Amino acid sequence: MRIKRGDTVLVISGNDRGETGTVQRVMLRERRVVVNGVNIIKKHQKPMQTGGRSKTQPGIIEFEGPISVSNVQLVCPSCHEPTRIGYALDEGGLKSRVCKRCDAVIG
Repeated sequence: MRIKRGDTVLVISGNDRGETGTVQRVMLRERRVVVNGVNIIKKHQKPMQTGGRSKTQPGIIEFEGPISVSNVQLVCPSCHEPTRIGYALDEGGLKSRVCKRCDAVIG
């Protein structure tokens, strides 16, 4: 997968189209990512016992839900534009991600 944790991405489709955020978590098998501040889900939580420890907090909990990796596009850190990602080999033979717009190496 070409998107990694900590990357800044732009949502290109869905209800949150046009929003940007940083990737908090990548789920490789499901091909989904969790983006900070995007796809906010509200869950109604009941108070429950947790094996002698403190109870879980009841109420409405808001958290970011995962979205498909095909609905996000990486924002290049050097040209600050949404871009596609390519790969290039450097002198040492290491593979690195490259911006298709400005040919800059992406961390």
